[in-house]
Amino acid sequence: MPVARKMHLVAYLKAGPSASYPSTWRHPQATLDDLFESERWEHIARVLEAARFDAFFFADGLGIPDLYKGRYDDYVGRGGQLSLVDPMVLVPQMARVTERLGLGITLSTSFTPAYITARYLGSLDMISKGRVAWNVVTTGRDFEAQNCGMAGLPPKEARYDMADEVLEACDALWTGWDEDALVLDKAGGTFADPGKIRYADYRGRYVSTRGPLSIPRSPQVRPVLMQAGSSPRGRAFAARWAEMIFCTPATKADGIAYRSDIRARMAAIGRDPDECAVLPSFTVVVGETEAIAQEKAAYLESLVDPELVLAASSWSVVADLSKIETPEALDAGGGNQGVQGHRDRMMQVAQEKGISFAEAVRRPRALLAGTPAMIADVLEDWFTAGAADGFILPPTVFPTTLEEFGRAVVPELQRRGLFRREYAGRTLRENLRDAG
Repeated sequence: MPVARKMHLVAYLKAGPSASYPSTWRHPQATLDDLFESERWEHIARVLEAARFDAFFFADGLGIPDLYKGRYDDYVGRGGQLSLVDPMVLVPQMARVTERLGLGITLSTSFTPAYITARYLGSLDMISKGRVAWNVVTTGRDFEAQNCGMAGLPPKEARYDMADEVLEACDALWTGWDEDALVLDKAGGTFADPGKIRYADYRGRYVSTRGPLSIPRSPQVRPVLMQAGSSPRGRAFAARWAEMIFCTPATKADGIAYRSDIRARMAAIGRDPDECAVLPSFTVVVGETEAIAQEKAAYLESLVDPELVLAASSWSVVADLSKIETPEALDAGGGNQGVQGHRDRMMQVAQEKGISFAEAVRRPRALLAGTPAMIADVLEDWFTAGAADGFILPPTVFPTTLEEFGRAVVPELQRRGLFRREYAGRTLRENLRDAG
C-alpha cells in the first residue's frame, strides 16, 4: 500500500574527476575525456530527471586544498574533489535539457555580495522556470578566504551572523518586484510598472544593499535554500532558513538525533518542521546479486589511494592529518576554521567501529553495497525510522552509479510506494512540498 509520505532524492555532483569517494576516477567505467564537455553534464541531468530525482547540487569550493603536509600535491595530483569548472557555467546548460529537475549551486555568504548572489540566483531561477536551489555555505577554510583577498576567515559566529544578513538582504531584493511588474504593453508603450518595483534599502551590521534588483521576480520568488549546519550556531541557522539539509551521520541513531534536533529547533521558532527535508548522504554500489555488489565494492576499495584519503580528510576536518592523530590535538589546532559536520562524522565512525580517531580518518566513507532491494531496504529503514526525509547520493563512479540507481533502485522504491512516479509540480519548491 502506498505511504502518504515519500522520500526525496538529491544527487551530489562535483565539477571534477570524482565526488565523495576517493580515487573513483581511476575506475575503468569512469569517464574523463568529457570533463570539459557540455554533454557530460547534460547527460547526467537527463538521467536524474528520468529517475524523477528532486534535484542535484554541485558541491563547490574556492581553491585547491593545501592542508595536508602544507601543500596541494596529494590533493590535486591524486585526483581529489576538485572544481575544474565553475558550476555557474554548467547549471544553465543542464537547465536547458530538463524541465522539472531541481538545479542546485553552492555560493558562500562570506565572500559574495548579497546583490551579486541575488542577481545570479534570480537569473537562474528565471531561465529555469523556478527550479534553482542555493546551497548556502559560510566557508570554513582560511585558504578560500585568502583566495578572495582576505587574510583569513571571520570568526564562526560572525560568519553566521553575516549569513543571516545576506539572506535577509537577498530576500529584500528578490521581493522588490511584484509578480505583475512587467507589463509588456507594446501598443501603450509601457514595458514595466515602476510603482510595482521597490528599493531594498537593507542595512545590517555586515551587509547593505540599495536595490532595486535588476532581475524581475522569479517563479519561486527566492530559490530553495539548502544548508549543512552541524554546529549549534549552524543548526540554528538551518532551522531558520533551510528547506533541505545535507548531513552525513554515520549511523541511523545519529541521523535520528540530528533530524529530531533540527525539527525541534524549527518548531521552537514557529516554523513547520515539515518545511525542511533532512537528507543524509549514502554512497551506494548496486549489483545484480549481493556477491556482485560486494565484488564491485571490493574493487573500488582496491583503487583507493591512502594518501588521497588523508589529504581529503585533512580538507574535511581542516587540519594537517600528517601531524594530528587525536581529536584533542584537532580541537587544539583548529582555531577559527572548521566544519563541525565532518568532524562529527569522523568521531561517530570511530565510536561505531570501535577504532581510534587516527584510524577513522584513514578510512574512506563506508559503501552501501547490495542489490536494488537491499539498498532500498536500508533507505526505507532510515526513512521510516525518522532518520531521514530522503537522501543525498554522490556518484561512486561517474556516471555509472547514478545510471544504475535510476534504472534499478528507483523502481524498487516506487514499487514500495516510497518515491514518486511523476513530478507533482513544476518548480523545485512545489516538488519538495508535494513529493507525488
